[in-house]
Amino acid sequence: SADGGRNLSLDSIPMGLPMSDPAAWTTAMNNLGMAPMGMTGQPLLPDFDPALGMMTGIPPINPMMPGLGIVPPPIPPDMPAVKEIIHCKSCTLFPPNPHLPPPATRERPPGCKTVFVGGLPENGTEQIIMEVFEQCGEVIAIRKSKKNFCHIRFAEEFMVDKALYLSGYRIRLGSSTDKKDTGRLHVDFAQARDDLYEWECKQRMLAREERHRRRLEEERFRPPSPPPVVHYSDHECSVVAEKLKDDTKFLEAIQTLLTWIERGEVNRRTANNFYSMIQSANSHIRRLVNEKAAHEKEMEEAKEKFKLALSGILVQFEQIVAVYHSASKQKAWDHFTKAQRKNISVWCKQAEEIRNIHNDELMGIRREEEMEMSDEEIEDPSEMKETEESALVSQVEALKEENDSLRWQLDAYRNEVELLKQEQGKASRDEDTTKEQQMKLLQQALQGMQKHLLKVQDEYKKREAELEKVREDKLKIEALLENLKEQESSTPRVCACSQEKESPVEKTLSNSPVKSEREVLLVGIISTFLHVHPFGASIEYICSYLQRLDSKICTAEVEVLMTRLQNTFRQELSGVGASLEKRWKFCGFDGLKMT
Repeated sequence: SADGGRNLSLDSIPMGLPMSDPAAWTTAMNNLGMAPMGMTGQPLLPDFDPALGMMTGIPPINPMMPGLGIVPPPIPPDMPAVKEIIHCKSCTLFPPNPHLPPPATRERPPGCKTVFVGGLPENGTEQIIMEVFEQCGEVIAIRKSKKNFCHIRFAEEFMVDKALYLSGYRIRLGSSTDKKDTGRLHVDFAQARDDLYEWECKQRMLAREERHRRRLEEERFRPPSPPPVVHYSDHECSVVAEKLKDDTKFLEAIQTLLTWIERGEVNRRTANNFYSMIQSANSHIRRLVNEKAAHEKEMEEAKEKFKLALSGILVQFEQIVAVYHSASKQKAWDHFTKAQRKNISVWCKQAEEIRNIHNDELMGIRREEEMEMSDEEIEDPSEMKETEESALVSQVEALKEENDSLRWQLDAYRNEVELLKQEQGKASRDEDTTKEQQMKLLQQALQGMQKHLLKVQDEYKKREAELEKVREDKLKIEALLENLKEQESSTPRVCACSQEKESPVEKTLSNSPVKSEREVLLVGIISTFLHVHPFGASIEYICSYLQRLDSKICTAEVEVLMTRLQNTFRQELSGVGASLEKRWKFCGFDGLKMT
């Protein structure tokens, strides 16, 4: 065990720090065939430590990714993981309570492949530990202690995440319930020198690859170096002398001559050759001066062409601006619509701005010419008078152009100010009148709505009170009808001997105005309704109430029934002329005294 401790150099003290990378945790749980726990924490392989003196920012290779396919997305942290019982040959692992918090772990060391396993049974052996943890991956070494804990080193880093999944499981050896055969596993990261050394080697390899890649990129983007200059010899000297005479190869040859002179190739033997080559180089000065003069002449011609073209453009701009100003006058301006006027004013502004820019440019060119001419006058006093006259003419023309442009700008600004004043005055008047009208209409509408709402509320309260009274009367009538039915059913049938006595009763029933039970019900409901309305009600109002109870009731039927019962209902006329109205009233109490 001592040798194993030297090889592994483990720090077995667990610390309560956050879990590892959730993506790696999800992959490990997926490989075990179980739902992953939703945990967050430190990354699986953090960035390279700058204290090691290597290049930083290089992402380490994740050994879990190759060959594993697409990893499912991690389960949210608030969703509990479902752990199941794990059966092994010589032991059984029981999952922890899912409502308990996840077991705490220390911070993951870089390149960690070793785990600390605590809470082992006292009778646990290395074979049992191997049997439990070999399903997480290939186990390289196991170092077991006498105090019921051990250290396990795996072949790859992702196997550590699988082993951490078993943290919190209760282990039982066989079917024994003895304390020595049971325990609660606690799996945590462990720090080993071998793991750190392998991780540092990998980081160094990645740093070398990164440096090599950057070197290749720098070499690819580096500009090519100039071709090497050949060493001096008689043959090369004759070649360079011929190139110096050729205008197309002069630049290459002069560079070679300069390099030879700087190297110290000039001596007594080669002095004549170098002198002839320097003389050939001097002959190119006249050619270069002529080329410069030709280019200056071309530049002057181009300037003249540009100045002529710019002046022509300015003339056209002036004509366009004049068109805009004439269109802005009162004769033509009144016939355009508001949108057309706006567009014309905008176009006029743009054209004036562009014209002013070109005008300034042309004035700058003329000033430069005047300055050049003044320099020439100082150098050549004989031409002073001509240049002064031309300068005065040019100044007069420039002042005229400036005066015209300023006058046009002033007219344009005056027109714009007048238009803005007119538009603002009209808009303010129209807005004031429209706002006042809208306010009045809104106030009237609100007042009308308030009055209507009050009326509707009053009618609603009245109708609701009437409806409650009618419902109470209806309940009373239904109770009376039930009592009458019970009395009729309880009375015994009269014998044949009493038929003579019943005959007058039948006659009276046949002669009575109410012919059926339905009419009796209608009479009771109408009586109750009119009793609630002491001032009477029209036949339409009565029928509208009855049709709520039975839609088959018609106005004619009700009116015939009420005309038959003169002692119960009485028809009265109210109003005069066109406002004449027929109302029915309940007079049953007076009719009872009369009958």
